[in-house]
Amino acid sequence: MPVIKPTCVRDLKLRVNIADVVSRVVTLRKTGARFKGLCPFHSEKTPSFHVDPDKGFFKCFGCGKAGDIIAFVRETEQLSFTEAIEAIGQRFGVVIEYEEGAGPTREDRSLRQEIFDLHEQAAELFHETFKGAQATGDFMRSYWTGQRRFPLSLADEFKIGAAAPDDSALAACLWKRRPSEDALRQCGLFFVRDGAALTLGALRPRFRGRLMIPIRDHQGRVVAFTARQTSLTPADDPAHEAKYVNSPETPIFTKGNLLFNLDRARASVGEGRPFVLVEGQLDALRCWQVGLKTAVAPQGTSITESQLALLRRYHAQVECFFDSDSAGQKAALRFLPMALKAGLEARFLAPAGAEKVDPDLLFLERGLAAYEEIRRGALSAMAFACQAALPAGGDASPEQKSRSALAVLEIIAAAESEVARSEYIAEAASHLRLPAAALQKDFQRLLERQDRRTAFRGAPAASAKASETGAAPKAAPAASGTPEHDLLMLCLHCEWLGKPLSAALPHEWIDTRHLAGVLLNRFLGEFEHAAWPGRDHLDSLLETAEEKALVASLLFDRPEFEDPAKVAQEGLRRLRARTLEPRLRQIELALANPKANSNDDPISLLKESSELQRQLRQPLILTVAE
Repeated sequence: MPVIKPTCVRDLKLRVNIADVVSRVVTLRKTGARFKGLCPFHSEKTPSFHVDPDKGFFKCFGCGKAGDIIAFVRETEQLSFTEAIEAIGQRFGVVIEYEEGAGPTREDRSLRQEIFDLHEQAAELFHETFKGAQATGDFMRSYWTGQRRFPLSLADEFKIGAAAPDDSALAACLWKRRPSEDALRQCGLFFVRDGAALTLGALRPRFRGRLMIPIRDHQGRVVAFTARQTSLTPADDPAHEAKYVNSPETPIFTKGNLLFNLDRARASVGEGRPFVLVEGQLDALRCWQVGLKTAVAPQGTSITESQLALLRRYHAQVECFFDSDSAGQKAALRFLPMALKAGLEARFLAPAGAEKVDPDLLFLERGLAAYEEIRRGALSAMAFACQAALPAGGDASPEQKSRSALAVLEIIAAAESEVARSEYIAEAASHLRLPAAALQKDFQRLLERQDRRTAFRGAPAASAKASETGAAPKAAPAASGTPEHDLLMLCLHCEWLGKPLSAALPHEWIDTRHLAGVLLNRFLGEFEHAAWPGRDHLDSLLETAEEKALVASLLFDRPEFEDPAKVAQEGLRRLRARTLEPRLRQIELALANPKANSNDDPISLLKESSELQRQLRQPLILTVAE
């Protein structure tokens, strides 16, 4: 892997505003000198995620995640350290410098970036083919406007494309750009036989004779395609009978991790403007055409927790509008418990009295007015769940009500908030016409059964895994309020105390089972040897992502110390007492019961006790240089 110069990393952090990086993912609102928004790393309804542009750090006061621009891009885009820096540099026009002889060649350039480039080039070529005067372009435009009844302006807006029945042009075009062999093999645009030498002739296009819909990630980058079958799709296409063919999963595309049109819809959601979740890309395109700008779609009807967590970053409300056929309703029921778990407020749209409704056709015929009409009859999460579980309503037997209640309670159990669970149970009791108290008791029994199953299944598995790996335990997360935590804070914010602390604090007093202790021990060693680089240049001292996150969290807020030296002395006193007092108590017990400790010499114990007491009484003095 190419090695980026440390000076380049420092320059990148200084030149790029962290608020500009974060705002691509999180909707930020300015509060004083900082920005605030919903945390992208956990579900929340009240913003607790803060960004400080002056310090260059983010911190969530809800889940504790913290870091700099590089950590944010790594966490949200699942990139390596080098890839994150390259991505930031490309977006903000910062030239990345590498150690001599370590810069990326054509072979070792970021594979992900190469595949991003290939997809952008493919999208342009497909769109040019769609607009072209050749037979493929003429047919696809006619199909788009005639059979699908979309305007050409929408095709231009979303870069809708066309893959010719032979489509040898794509391979030839991309081959001229000389991408790496790995990029061509792994981009998903071609079929390439494993083990075969890679030549232009070996690249067999995956998409032929199909309408091409670019799939973009939440940052607007083309990462995949959905290809719609047409009469031009050749008979020898391996997936000829499939109406829709998606790109395979690649280093830049995981089907369950993105939603179609989220890159555009996220800018339109807000109070009274929830996300509208539809089944397919063409449904979302129809919504956009008629003016419903908040529509998003999964890749098919199988929604995932990752997709809902992505929605939750931008807005907590979502309306589900799947087809009203059996498959669509089953998909909506799968969606509901995941939505509750993600902390989303879900509602369900269904036109009154209609047996089967296709959102694409509904909006085509009636426009945006149809959306406003069905919103008035939208069902809450519990109303939908109860209606699906007990269609018979008041005519149901006690046994049917019992089974239906259990199904609804299993959905409610997915919610993590106790307040939300209580509200859902009360509403469900009303819809099912059951006593709320009885439903609450059944819910508690359900939770107890789930807990027993989890304990039964989880404990042996965890024990077996630990014994198999034989791995050494990691340092526990840093606990705030420990003396190590307080002294680490002092080292970062009152650096002039680092040298006297390193002289006054024996290393054996520090508990290195916790992350704060590990870092304190390491930092004091740097102070002791006059090698402390300064708090703005700690990258070389931080070995893990957890260490970087802890330091970023501590640097985010400057503590209010009236007298930092007194705080340091108090930390030393606590560490000394924690280290020495347990041994003093052991000696006192041994002297009080000499028969139980016949091997101990009372004289030696008395001398040790006297020495420990002397150390505990001795004043702790920090010698601070003027």
